[in-house]
Amino acid sequence: MSPRMQFRGPARQRGAIGLMAAGTLALALGFTLLVIDTGRLYMEQRKLQRVADTAALEAVSRDGNCKSGQSATTYATQSATRNGFTVNTDNTLTVSCGTLQTGADNLRAFVVDATKTAAVQVIVSRPVTTSIAAGIGALLSGAPVSLTTRLDATAVAAEPKVTLAQLSIRSTLLSVDSARSNLLNPLFSTLLGGNVNLTVGGWDGLVKTDINLLKFMDQLAIELGVSAGNYTALLNTQGSVTKFIKAAANVVNLNGASAEVKTALTNLQVAATGASPIKLGDLLTLQTGTQEAGLDATVQLFQLIQGFVQLANKNSAVNSTLPVNVLGLAGVTTHIKVIQPPQFSAVGDPALAKVAPLGVNKIYVRTAQVRILVSVDLSLINSVLQLVNTLLTPVVGLVNTLLAPGCILGSCTQTDLKILPNGLNLDLGIEAGVGSSYVTDYSCASPTNKSLTATTNISALQVKVGQIDDAVWLSSSGAPSLSPLTLVDIGSKTCTLLNCGARTPFGGGGSEIMIDSPIAGKTESNYTFANPHEINVSPEPTHPVSVSGVVGSLKGTLGGLTLIQHTPTIGSLLGSLLSTLLSTLSQVVGLLITAISGLLAPLVDPIVDSLLVNLGIDVNKVDVGFNLTCGEKGKAYLVI
Repeated sequence: MSPRMQFRGPARQRGAIGLMAAGTLALALGFTLLVIDTGRLYMEQRKLQRVADTAALEAVSRDGNCKSGQSATTYATQSATRNGFTVNTDNTLTVSCGTLQTGADNLRAFVVDATKTAAVQVIVSRPVTTSIAAGIGALLSGAPVSLTTRLDATAVAAEPKVTLAQLSIRSTLLSVDSARSNLLNPLFSTLLGGNVNLTVGGWDGLVKTDINLLKFMDQLAIELGVSAGNYTALLNTQGSVTKFIKAAANVVNLNGASAEVKTALTNLQVAATGASPIKLGDLLTLQTGTQEAGLDATVQLFQLIQGFVQLANKNSAVNSTLPVNVLGLAGVTTHIKVIQPPQFSAVGDPALAKVAPLGVNKIYVRTAQVRILVSVDLSLINSVLQLVNTLLTPVVGLVNTLLAPGCILGSCTQTDLKILPNGLNLDLGIEAGVGSSYVTDYSCASPTNKSLTATTNISALQVKVGQIDDAVWLSSSGAPSLSPLTLVDIGSKTCTLLNCGARTPFGGGGSEIMIDSPIAGKTESNYTFANPHEINVSPEPTHPVSVSGVVGSLKGTLGGLTLIQHTPTIGSLLGSLLSTLLSTLSQVVGLLITAISGLLAPLVDPIVDSLLVNLGIDVNKVDVGFNLTCGEKGKAYLVI
């Protein structure tokens, strides 16, 4: 090999290291550029995510909603603007309200529902300059190269659940047959002042249909022109009964109500045209500051409508007279007045209620307070009254004959017989305000180890018999309205030969009737219901509080009358004459007791079964529903 050939290799490798260094530097610069570009996109994404997070948290913290007014969107937009994100054509912000749902995989998912605000989802999007890598990739693939790329960020925030307790008075009416339908139509017609004519299927459908309270209130807000979500204002807004029933109809129609229920609600809307305005707050108690989750409960549609009707009657100045067929007894006139409407549901924080169970933050429910006035025409016992007159007239005549000679000598006593001097009507008044219950304590060791404690009262029935001032009795006044009804009054007068003085009632004896008696109730103090259902679950089974013997006591009171008896006070009645008068009065009293008891006792069953039960009042028991949702601590937080 020649010497020249030995040095040719190194000469050819001159500059190779420089090329390698240049390539390595270019590669390093490329990776550096990629890192910087990727970091830029990462920082943009983080910034965008921070905008979404803070916007979602603010929308929830300020109780935003997605109903009319879209306050959640307003609050989220304000937050985004403060964080340098201006919403425009390029920069978009979308807000959705809804609930959280845990799937079978134990992962939470956001479910859109504009009527709920348990959680708020915010999605923000903005364009940024396309990354170099994306541009190169597009060039190599032959796809169009865009100079911008859209970044998206999603955040879901929720308020921590608060502890909520709910009490409810549940209706004991579970179905309606033709007999009860024939009673409900005239009863509701009387209370509303319109013509209610529902079919058996219509009434039965109302009883067997439940309605979501939250959806009803949202629909009612639309009918009454109240801002969505402002439930405090809604509770205090007055409106026509027709609008209240229309709101309920719209809700159940969306849930697939039967044709009979739809027809029934239409008929009730027409019948309620002239009824007095009402407020929802008189039927439903919502503790101040209670979240709308507390309203996500169901109530019986019939019970809701029943409450509207009773409240309208309470607000009316007109006393309602029931048709004869409601009690099914001739010679009887029945008036009814709702003194206090039912409070069938109450929701609030049990911790506040526990401090003062009957204070401003009480969780308290009750049935309606109703006064019934039954006027019985005593001409129904006319034969007995004639017999009384036949027995007493000769005795009174004999007394006057024997006492008359004294008038010639100076003065004498004469008697004057009057039978039912104040008219032929005997009044029976019954005040029924049977059930009430209020929260006294609670515990929330865990969602599966909790309890709610309440005290429940079954009030005594007030029974009055005699002469009742209907204007006072059929009002909310507490003034006395009862006076005795005089049955027999043998009055006395001091007479001279020329004239007689003033008449003294019952001087020769007589009898009156008056009963003012309570039928004993019951109090169950601090009953603890273990592990009640969550707020949005029907409170089954309910807790019954019963009192025995009410109907029997009522029948006993009306069927075993004791009259007020007046013995003669005429001093000149001696010996056999006094004995004859007392014996005759005793016989008369016995006849009257038997006859009047026979009139009053048959009224008990129709009043209890045909009237009070259809008004949601069971004199024998109260069914109380318990619900408790244990809450969480802290502020609004991100959940997804």
